[in-house]
Order: sequence, then C-alpha cells, then structure tokens
Amino acid sequence: MIEEIHLRDLGIITDARLPLEPGFSVLTGETGAGKTMVVTALGMLLGARSDASSVRNGAKNALAEAVVRLPREHQAITLAEDAGGSVEEIDEDTSELLLARTVSAAGRSRAHVGGCSAPIATLSEIGQTLVAVHGQSDQLRLKSAAEQRHALDSYAGEKLAKLLKKYRATYDRYREAAAELREVRENTRARALEAQTLEGALEEIDAVQPQEGEDEALKAESAKLANVESLRAAASLASAALAGSEYGDADEPNVMALLDTARSSLAQQADSDGELKALADRVNDALIQVTDIAEEVSAYVSSLDTEGPERLAEVEARRAQLKSLTRKYGADIAEVLAWAEESRARLETLSDDPARAEALETELTQLRETLGEQADQLKKLREKAAKKLASAVSEELSALAMPNASLVVEVEETEKFGAHGRDTVTFMLKSYQQAVPRPLGKGASGGELSRVMLALEVVLAEVDPVPTFIFDEVDSGVGGKAAVEIGRRLAMLAKHVQVLVVTHLPQVAAFADQHILVLKNDDASLSKIEVLDEEQRVVELARMLAGHDQSASAQEHARELLKNAGQL
Repeated sequence: MIEEIHLRDLGIITDARLPLEPGFSVLTGETGAGKTMVVTALGMLLGARSDASSVRNGAKNALAEAVVRLPREHQAITLAEDAGGSVEEIDEDTSELLLARTVSAAGRSRAHVGGCSAPIATLSEIGQTLVAVHGQSDQLRLKSAAEQRHALDSYAGEKLAKLLKKYRATYDRYREAAAELREVRENTRARALEAQTLEGALEEIDAVQPQEGEDEALKAESAKLANVESLRAAASLASAALAGSEYGDADEPNVMALLDTARSSLAQQADSDGELKALADRVNDALIQVTDIAEEVSAYVSSLDTEGPERLAEVEARRAQLKSLTRKYGADIAEVLAWAEESRARLETLSDDPARAEALETELTQLRETLGEQADQLKKLREKAAKKLASAVSEELSALAMPNASLVVEVEETEKFGAHGRDTVTFMLKSYQQAVPRPLGKGASGGELSRVMLALEVVLAEVDPVPTFIFDEVDSGVGGKAAVEIGRRLAMLAKHVQVLVVTHLPQVAAFADQHILVLKNDDASLSKIEVLDEEQRVVELARMLAGHDQSASAQEHARELLKNAGQL
C-alpha cells in the first residue's frame, strides 16, 4: 500500500504531503483546488508521459514521490532491487520502497527507484504492479487482451490454473521438439560437415591413443635423457664414495668400508661395555642403510646405460605426436581427452538418423493432440468463468446507475497455439439490451467507463488485486441512490485493497475510512492538504451537500450520511 504521497510545485500545490491509510480514502475539495494533481502525480509515478505544463508557475521542476510498503516477496521489490535500488526492511515480512519522478519546466523528466536513478520504463513496470488508475481519461488496468485474459484466468480459479500449468509444460516440450526436428531437416548439410570434421579429429586422436598424464611423464623423461652423461657421472661418483669403484684402488676409502671398520672395532669391546655395544648396533644399522642406498645408486647407473640416444629419440617422437593434438584440441592431454569425449557425444546427435526424425515427428503429432485436448478444456473453463464474471459485473453495473448495461466476456478460439492456449479474451460493454457489444473504452463516457472498471475491480478484488486502486470521479453523472451504491462498492473493494477516490459526491465520501481535503487560498495561488477528523468531515460533507458548511440542516444531513455509511 501507499503510505505517503509527496507533491512539490505540481500544478498550484507548492509543497504537500498526503498520508494514506489502508482501506478507503477519499479526496475532496472545491473545483480547481488541485485534487486532480494527486492523480497526475500517481500517473507520473506510473511512467506516464511528462508534461511541462504541470510544473507550478515560477518553479524549476515538479516532484512526485511515493512511499510504498509491501510484502517482501512482492514483484515490485524484486524489480526495484534488479534496477539497483535499495529497499528498507521494516520487519521479516515487510519492506518499504521510495519511488520518485521529477519533471522540469523545460519538459525533461527523471525517475528514481529506491534512491537510484532508473529509466522511466522501469518506473512504469514497477508502478503497474502497485497501482491501478481509473480516471476520466485513462483506464490503466485491464486495457490489453493479455491483462483481460489473465484476469479471467485468475477469476476461474485453481482448476484452470492447474490445467494451464500442464498445458504450458506440453507447449514448452512441443516447441523444443519442433526446434529439434527443424534442425534435423534444415541443417543437414551443415551437420554433415560438422560430423565429418569431428570424425577426422577423433580418428587422429584415436590413432595416437594418448593417455592422461602421459605428456607430463614424457616431459620429465626427456629432461632426464637429455642430461644422461652428467647424471651418470654424478651417480657413479656417489657409488664410488659409498661402496668403492670397480676399477679403483682396493684400499681407496669408501663409506661402507669405513662403517664396517668402525662397527668391527666397537664390536670387539662390546662385551666389556654396554654403551659400546649400543653404539656398535647403531653403526651396524647405518651400514645396512648405506648398503641399500649404494645398491640403488648402482642400479640407477646401470639403467642409464640402457637409456641411450635411441630412447631419447623415441620419447621426443612421442612428444611430437602429443603436441600435435594439444595444438588443436586442448591445452594438455587431459583437455584433449575431455574434448574427444564431448565430440563423440555430439557426433551421435549429428548422425543423419532417419529414426530420430521419425521419432520427433511422432512425438510432435502426439503433443499436438494433447495440446488440442488441453486447449479445448481451457476454453470450456474460460467460457464458464466468462459467463459467471459477466453476470456478476452486470449485476454490479445495475446498482451503479447503469441498469441496462451489461458486460460481455468473449472467448474466441484462434488457430495457433500460444503459451496460454489458443484463446483470445475480450471484455466488452453492452450499453443497452439491443446494443452491439463494444470493447471497453469504445463508446462509453469516462464516468461510465470508470463505473464499469469499478464493477470489475469489485468482482475481481479477491482473486486478482493490485495493492492500490485510484478512482478519479468514478461517480460522474450520477447521484442519489446510485451514488450511495458507488460508495458502498468502493468500501467493499477497500476490504481487500487500498482505495483512493477523488469525488464531488458526499454520498460516496461518507463511506471513506479517511477523508482528505484539498484547500486553496482565496487568490487560488496555492493549495494545501489536510486529513479531516470527525467534526471536520461533517463540515466538509455539509459544504458538498448545500454549498456552504455552516448550514445546520446540511450538517445534520452529513451526520446521517456518515451514520448510514457506518462511519459514525
């Protein structure tokens, strides 16, 4: 709901704040006081076309702001956050959003959503989820065929919603299968060329038979073979130091011989001293370890003798094969193997398989039959709901001083399946019994159209509401009992949503939960806005009834109106 509207330099209003409560709020005042500026401001916040003439004379720009409180999951909150705006969290379930629009005297316009600059289109998209305006010149809700179909579907209830969900699943699969079949039929040449390319690439990879990690292992082996002489020299020197050289002096010292001498020396006296025995054992352990190392070093030297230039040539040839693959198909062999796996799967789908096309054609035939059956069921449910909706709205119109008028909800079948079936829904007004039904907005006056929209909103309020409804002089051209019924139905609508009404009729104003008065100075230079208390309401209603607010009889009549409306 809208918590507050702030107007600055708009029309004759210099600066005013309009606090709004839940339920039914009415806006009254003398002609020219600036009541319609509130509707103008809301139009600005809905993304309506900017008008430099709405800027107060002498001001640089006009401002319209609205503070809106909404459930956290409301679509407007998501849209605002997607646009970069910030949203204030009031509690776990509720958030507050600030919308703003400025229009300069030169006609330039700017919009802000949640404190962040945004395109006018974004403000319009958000605004249409928040407010429905029904005015003398604009009926901003239920004006398109898509919105009328959505309203009828919502009115039809859960049974249609479940069927529509099933239909959409069938429709989505139908489109996917049709696209697949189209690709099979239309891209045969391109698919054959792609398949030929993939087959050649996979044959090349299969011929090499690369193994994961092989490139890194060969790289290491190549580095080893390229340095085999220096490796052999180092290992041979180490072997001689550990165990002695095969061609060296027998008395040349080495680690194993020295350790053996130390062990023998200590072992000879081990019986005389336990400490020496422990040291002898430790030297013996070291000798065993050094012996193992010496044997491994000797084996390493021997292996180098078998890995000569021939092996290096083999390694480099294999590396060249692998490198030819990594140049084409991946940064390393792991990527090459992954690419090959993906390409094999893709190749299967590219195969010109007549059975695949035949299977898709069979599936599409079955899907078309299912779509037809589901669309027929949707049409029946819509036609049933259309009769019920038309009857309910027509009954409301009778109470709203349009006794001969009726709503006609037409559901027509088209040849083409769409995301919502193959029906077009049209709301039409039949102004009298023999009249030809005409689409809403054609042939009806602004006041009549506002009453039609009020009747629709009252009926749809429980199933398809927006948070706030604005009615600008919905009571135009009526009075007496009809005016009372209009007020009563506005109050009924306000049980489900927030309702703001601009009116001249005291019978309508008496039903409001909140009465807001727009006053202008004696010289009509500027206006101000006041929220009336109980006694002030009586005075204002008396003015609306009798033309002046001090009439005792008019005030008594005003109290009677409030009492009958349940406000006293």
